[in-house]
Amino acid sequence: MKVIRIYTGDDGQSHFTEVKVPMHAAFHGSDSDFTPALGFVFREAPIGASLGFHTAPHRLLAITLSGVAEIECGDGSSFRLGPGDMLLAEDTTGQGHIVREIEGPRHAVNVQLPPDLDLSNWR
Repeated sequence: MKVIRIYTGDDGQSHFTEVKVPMHAAFHGSDSDFTPALGFVFREAPIGASLGFHTAPHRLLAITLSGVAEIECGDGSSFRLGPGDMLLAEDTTGQGHIVREIEGPRHAVNVQLPPDLDLSNWR
């Protein structure tokens, strides 16, 4: 299972990379390891909405349910999130990123992760 990870580099700018969540055989297919969470929020954003440069408010996993957003990093790179896409937002410092809602409304679930959660195996 693939997740887009956005993080703050040594240059203080956000960058992204694709990571894989390790999966193992399960009765009905495959599962990841259990990952604790602190809570979640549902989010709805109208088409055309835009958030200028900002950092993630805390470490989170954003799961897009419908609509499409374009994310632009401080290094100039960008990517799109559509239905079923997941973003591991770890750029809680630095310049941050821009979000533009390009198809919508976009519905998402943002799951707050513990700050000390070890996801080093998501690579």
